[in-house]
Amino acid sequence: MSLSIEMLPLFSSVLLGLLAIYALIIKRSVTLSERNLTDMVDELAKEVQGISHGSMGVGRKVLLLEQQVEALESCIEEMQKNDPNKVSYSEASRLVEMGAGVDDLMNSCGISRPEAELVSALTANKKDEVPTLMPEKFQI
Repeated sequence: MSLSIEMLPLFSSVLLGLLAIYALIIKRSVTLSERNLTDMVDELAKEVQGISHGSMGVGRKVLLLEQQVEALESCIEEMQKNDPNKVSYSEASRLVEMGAGVDDLMNSCGISRPEAELVSALTANKKDEVPTLMPEKFQI
């Protein structure tokens, strides 16, 4: 038994040394894992930043396209309003009120005879039937 008591400090020293080595290995492993995780977090942060910048760029482009679409729509509306081939019935009606005949309407507005006759008839009827607010028995 004396041998085992004499060996106890030696075994304790060896065991303590092995525990110290094991602790150093675990510390190094934890440090490497921490570095790897930090690198991964950095990469993900860069990707998120890239996606964020990309989506902001897409948003700007969408706004620009919306503005261009609105501008094109207003241009189309303006072109439709100012289309020389489009018949201006309001102009024809105004000419009838000024005393223009069917032939005058055909020449100045570029409309066909039936269209000119229709505008003339509608404008004439509009002059004859002016609505009043008073009942007929009270009219002067």
